[in-house]
Amino acid sequence: MALQQTKTAASKTQAPATSTTTPGQFIFGKENYKWLIISIAVVAFGFVLMSGTTDIYSTTKIVIAPIVVLAGFALGFYAILRKPTAK
Repeated sequence: MALQQTKTAASKTQAPATSTTTPGQFIFGKENYKWLIISIAVVAFGFVLMSGTTDIYSTTKIVIAPIVVLAGFALGFYAILRKPTAK
């Protein structure tokens, strides 16, 4: 009986647990996502330059397009490794 009374007395004195949750944080900042989207667009543009069936040995297909694709991948690495700015 005394044990029951101490339990109820202790539960009355304790503050109720509030369930305040903090909003989830993204790993990357807004600038990182912007650079990542730009890099995806550059890579896609490089593959478009490589596509086609006419004149397989053109300078655009064997030199310029691979450089554009590599530049897009480099932008992707930059977007991933760039530290987000602190607010």
